[in-house]
Amino acid sequence: MARKCVITGKKASFGNSRSHAMNSNRRSWGANLQKVRILVNGKPKRVYVSARALKSGKVERV
Repeated sequence: MARKCVITGKKASFGNSRSHAMNSNRRSWGANLQKVRILVNGKPKRVYVSARALKSGKVERV
């Protein structure tokens, strides 16, 4: 299972690294995901949640 935020749906994004000579090679940016215990359907579960969702109070830690 890929790392993806269960609240916001954030996951790794992809693009190019560009050098000064404009050479390109593929790279990826990982989302800031934390593995935390939250209530999912009334039961505590350990899932990946983005740091932004944690800071904004969209989830309640158990």
